[in-house]
This record gives sequence, structure tokens and C-alpha cells, in this order.
Amino acid sequence: MAKLREALRTNPRVEVRSVFKWFGKTAAVRNASFTVADGQSVCLLGPSGCGKTTILRMIAGLETPDSGTIEIDGTDVSHRPPYSRNIGLVFQDYALFPQMNVIDNVAFGLRHRGVPKSEIQRRVAEALTLVKLTGYETRKPSQLSGGQQQRVAVARALVTRPAVLLLDEPLSNLDAKLRVDLRVQLRSILAAVRTTTIIVTHDQDEAMALADHIIVMSGGVIEQTGRPLEIYDSPNSRFVAEFIGRSNWLSGTVTATRDGLAQIALDRGGSLFVASTTASVGEAFDICLRPERLSLGLRGTPQATEEDYRINRLSGRVRHVESLGSHLHLYVALERGDTMLAILLRSNIQDFDGTEVDLVFSPSDALLIPRVHSAAEGEQKQ
Repeated sequence: MAKLREALRTNPRVEVRSVFKWFGKTAAVRNASFTVADGQSVCLLGPSGCGKTTILRMIAGLETPDSGTIEIDGTDVSHRPPYSRNIGLVFQDYALFPQMNVIDNVAFGLRHRGVPKSEIQRRVAEALTLVKLTGYETRKPSQLSGGQQQRVAVARALVTRPAVLLLDEPLSNLDAKLRVDLRVQLRSILAAVRTTTIIVTHDQDEAMALADHIIVMSGGVIEQTGRPLEIYDSPNSRFVAEFIGRSNWLSGTVTATRDGLAQIALDRGGSLFVASTTASVGEAFDICLRPERLSLGLRGTPQATEEDYRINRLSGRVRHVESLGSHLHLYVALERGDTMLAILLRSNIQDFDGTEVDLVFSPSDALLIPRVHSAAEGEQKQ
């Protein structure tokens, strides 16, 4: 397994190097560089207009970089037409041919490649088995559900055995429950075929569920890359922390360090300790608190003393409660003036509305984000 991981690191299937793309005076992509290893699933994640779809279209050959290069298996394809790249592309709206049945839709690319009829039949049958659509061969797209249409589009892309599979917002046209069901199925399909895959989405849950690696973008610039939980647990900017997951925010300045912790004097009064090995006295930070990392302590329980610096408490009153089945969302108005969200497992039916509480968390649950501009802001100022 170690040798395999090393091979994936040293033999990238796709490499994007210093790519720029302009539309008029607007820089859609600025100095983007990343690699996608053989068999890896990578997600380009970000809000609308961040440049993720433009990068996908350049990899597919539907757009041409203004500068920089795109390589597939070590070959520069930056200016090659789409048909010469061995790419499989699943469009956001699936782009199935309405007059064709499932077999003809899936076989379309193979027929244009001149693949023998017997081989087409075998490979189409394999692809439909993979996406669990055996028995639907003669149906037209109008006779299929949205999820079934999506799987036909995936089968059509995979049946040509592409070097790279590109998925553009593959689940965006589905309702919420079907999206969850289909992303589980899609992840299973990608794991089975181990085709190098690049996914574009604005949905953080989709990115976390489907990708081995996430590339977060904003304003045409790559903000951060890493494994899904790595980005969630260690965001390098406020933008990334807010885009990946929900967050509460405090701010303050380091006044002391102790035992690997930084003591933060909060801007609006009070202090807390945050796990850190690099913060220096005088540095200013934004502090991210994930709602699910906050515990609830009812008022009257023992308070943290000056010596008990490994427990942080913020006092307030519950102003609103959302009961979402297995979880409760508690909105707590702090005595210091902020409102914070705590997400708790619904372990009882206690009515928290109006209750005075302490939000309790350990220093390691608070993420320090240096008060600096995002990568996109930095690029724009240059």
C-alpha cells in the first residue's frame, strides 16, 4: 500500500501549471496550479463565479488557457481539441439525447470511435451493470427519474474508458434526499472504476462525500488544497472556514502563551485559551468555533478558575431552538453581545428556550485564523 501511495504522488495523471484565463478584463482563473494523481477523485469547490467550471472546461478542451499549461499523462494538451484528450464529461444537465434509448445514449461515443458492434454490446452491458441500470436499456430519458438520467450520463462517460472523468455539478438538478442517495452511489461507482476524476461543485457536503482531495477556490484563485477533513479541521483563512462547514466567530489578540496554549484577550471583553504552538504575544486572530464542538453547561455548574485554563466557557441565554430530528440547533445570545450557534445531539426533550447556559469547549476546539487577506484578495491587490 505504501508503494502504491508513493506511485500516485509521483505519477500525476493531470497537472495544471500556472494557468490564467481572462474573459475581457475579468480574470476568471489566476495562476492556478495543482495535480491530480492516477485514480484520485478531486473536487474543485467554491461559490458561483470562483473559476472552478472554467478550469474544468479548460481541462476538457472547451476553453483554452491564456497562459500556463495543462498536462494529461505528461502530454501538454492545453491547445488540443476535446476529441483528442480521452476525456469523459458529465454535464450539469446530463445532455442525454431525448430521441435515443438508454443503450443508444451510452453507446454513442463508442460508435463514433468505430468500436466493433460486439465490443460495444459488451461494454455497454458492463457500464449499465456498474451504474445499476440493467433492465432499463430500452427506455428513453423522459421515462427515467432524475437519478437514473444521471447514472446514464455517468455510464456514457465511463464506457469509453477515459483517462480522466470530469463531472460538472453532477447532482445539482436533484432534490435534497435524492442527492444524498445518489452521491453514495456515485462514490461507490468511482471507487469501483478508480478512474481519475475531477468534480466541480458549490456544495460542501457533496465535496466532502465524493472527493479524496478538495481544492477550494475564490475569485479565480486557489485558496487551499487538502484532504476533506484536513481542510475542515485546519482552514487557512476565514473564507475557507466559512465555506467548509458552519462556524461561529470571535476575535482578539494574544496576551500570553502557556504550555502550548495562547491566551486571547477578546475584542469585546473576556478571554479564552486556544491551542497553538506558533502564536506570539501581540498577534491578532479571528477565532473559529465549530457549532458541533460546543458543549452545553447549565448555569450554576462549577465555573472555570484562573488555574483551570484548559476549559473555556462563554455565558449566555438560549434565544431560539431549531429541532431538526436527531439534532438541536441552539442560538445563544452571549452576555458579551455575540450570538452563537451550538449543534447538539437530541438526547432529551428539555425545553432550552430562555435557559441561561454556558457554552463549553476545550482550547483545541478553537481554530486560530490569522487576520490576513484571503489569497483572492491578495491577488486582486497586486
